[in-house]
Amino acid sequence: MKWQERTAAPLASDLVEEFQLSPLTAKLFSLRGIDNEEKIDYWLHASENDLADPFLMHDMDKAVGRINQALDEGEKITIYGDYDADGITATAIMTEMLTIMGADVHYFIPDRFKDGYGPSLDRYKDIVADGTKLIITVDNGATGIEEVAYAQSHGVDVIVTDHHTFKEEKPDAYALVHCNYPGQAYPFDDYCGAGVAYTIARAVLEDTASEFLELAMIGTIGDMVKVSGEGHVIVKRGLEMLNESSRPGLEALIRNAGLTPGMIDEEDVGFSIAPRLNACGRLADASLAVRLLLAESPGEAQELADQIEKLNNERKDLTQATMQAAEAQIKRRGYQKEATLTLYDPAWHEGVMGLVANKIVEKYHKPTLMLTKNEAGLVKGSGRSSQGFNLFNALKPFEGKSITQFGGHDFACGLSTTEENLNQLRRDFNQSYKAGEKAPEKVQEYDGTISPLDVDLTSVYDLAQAGPFGTDNPQPVFLLDRPQISNFRPMRKGCSFMVGPVRAVDFDHGLNQTVLPYLRQMLVKLASNTFKGKTNVQFRIVDLHYGQSLYAPAARIVDFRGQENLLGFADKYLLFDERNLSQAMNHFGITKEQISLAKDNEDLSQQVVSVLDVPANEAQLNFVLAKPYRQLYLRFQLDQLPGETLPSRGNFGLVWQYFLAHPGLKPNDYMQAAGQLGMDPDSIKFILRVFFTLDFVKMEEDRLLPKPSPTKKSLDDSAYYRSVKAEYAFANKLRTISSDELIRYASGLANGGLQNVN
Repeated sequence: MKWQERTAAPLASDLVEEFQLSPLTAKLFSLRGIDNEEKIDYWLHASENDLADPFLMHDMDKAVGRINQALDEGEKITIYGDYDADGITATAIMTEMLTIMGADVHYFIPDRFKDGYGPSLDRYKDIVADGTKLIITVDNGATGIEEVAYAQSHGVDVIVTDHHTFKEEKPDAYALVHCNYPGQAYPFDDYCGAGVAYTIARAVLEDTASEFLELAMIGTIGDMVKVSGEGHVIVKRGLEMLNESSRPGLEALIRNAGLTPGMIDEEDVGFSIAPRLNACGRLADASLAVRLLLAESPGEAQELADQIEKLNNERKDLTQATMQAAEAQIKRRGYQKEATLTLYDPAWHEGVMGLVANKIVEKYHKPTLMLTKNEAGLVKGSGRSSQGFNLFNALKPFEGKSITQFGGHDFACGLSTTEENLNQLRRDFNQSYKAGEKAPEKVQEYDGTISPLDVDLTSVYDLAQAGPFGTDNPQPVFLLDRPQISNFRPMRKGCSFMVGPVRAVDFDHGLNQTVLPYLRQMLVKLASNTFKGKTNVQFRIVDLHYGQSLYAPAARIVDFRGQENLLGFADKYLLFDERNLSQAMNHFGITKEQISLAKDNEDLSQQVVSVLDVPANEAQLNFVLAKPYRQLYLRFQLDQLPGETLPSRGNFGLVWQYFLAHPGLKPNDYMQAAGQLGMDPDSIKFILRVFFTLDFVKMEEDRLLPKPSPTKKSLDDSAYYRSVKAEYAFANKLRTISSDELIRYASGLANGGLQNVN
């Protein structure tokens, strides 16, 4: 990940004095463009009283007029919501507001698994048939062209309230209240669905509707919309109200989440409260969450919160189990060598596909599709993108071909296909990555360099003045240069250590004692941590940069076989096999220009070189070791072997039986039987090649057929088999000998070659 420092002119000294800003707060304000009296005053003091006139939002006057008509005439009103945290809180706001006004109001939350995302014509038909005279959508409806037209043509008015992007055509609704409607007068354009619902509540109630701020805040954080401008007011005031909440449903949710009222911040909402609401829609009926938010008695609220807690725990377990199964599939089928990942299992739960796809991308740095089969037999799932790859542009051309339905944006999508099209989709996705233009790597920004000696709890409080943090106002990140580390402690997940007088915690980067001497820079967030009644400042690691050790002896050859993530300070990365080039670039995030091929015999004298893959034999290794590098880091992570281990004779037997039962197929067709045979495709390809070299099979045009009456032969009669078998043995030797033995051999001290090193 690339980082650059934010820069801005410092705040004027009179502003710093007027608002009594600390140096840290003043710096953060300047870096975020909060740089004049009006902006600073709004940031520090604005409340719901300072929000714009709600009637400036498009069609607000028509919407309020139609709602009042329904109230006056006692018409049945149905709120059509959505099953995520934003849709849930928006539904609760609109339902409660209309209940206060005495409306005959009902709500409907679509079922993720039956109704899909957004408007459903079948559900609109049900709502119309049930006597509803006014439908109000929240957090959806902008794409409901056919659904809205159906309702309107059957005498049911529809008020669409939404924040999502319109298609080329807009729905012909009675009123269309949208925070980003083209040319509208409302000054803030990035409310979530709950934010739009809150604005309508302000208009209908003709006051600030402050009682709904905590719900609007949860929707805002859950949907990751802007927390600047009016979004800042919503989140800041919503957090204040949440910390003093008397809403029974939220009190029960907070209690079950283990949060402390009075100390809840935006991270708690994003990582503890919103996921619990989302769990209902992922695994069951999101109406459960709406009922919780609308609950009036503590007893009912606690009962509902307990049900949601069980669902959230189930969601966690499902996510973990599916992640493990997905990783096992990647390993078993050799997908780690692919440019993209298309993972499928009909047993996986549809509700966690997006969550797991995101985790897979974080770990493997590859665009990923996670797919499963629903009750109707349709293969459905979610996709997530890796850095610099436009997922929408890559997959859109395959809609109507290997993809049945598709929708999304640059970095995430939802899609459906059929089992028959899975293999074609996998090939299409891989090809789209190889052929597509990669966007430049996104550059992250940090807020300056700090010293551990200058950080204390006051720094955390000063930092909070620039919050709450979220989309378009990210939590500040600081650079620690050449950190002095001590007291390293492994934890169950991650590690902790001291950086000067401040404890740091890391959960994502696989730090261990071996790599600490090479740690040159840390990018951190400031936080407070309370343990045994004592509160201290803490660093939370965001990213790490490595370099040659400043403290350990500068060994010429270093064993880095076990360091999965440690890259970034070599002058060149060396590959023996050119076929590993794309995998090296994709897996490690390095450019083609940073890679050198051993066969090119490039002059790398006095450079720092990192060997990434496994040589085919000892001669290749010795050729590289003889060069006069300044430093050589041995990793041996990549290879082109068919699988983790040489296929067994039993594997050969299984493939032979399958081949005899299915003669005349293309080689790729046999490889698609990998899952059925419990093998990876590369192993099947290897086995078929061995059969070919043994003269057991023949190729006619592009299809494989058995040779009539083949001569009985041993696997070792194949020179190709013996060659690959020797490569396995050599790779295993390189990867398993002790570090001392490897360094001794690489330094030229072993007699008789690597084979004599035990």
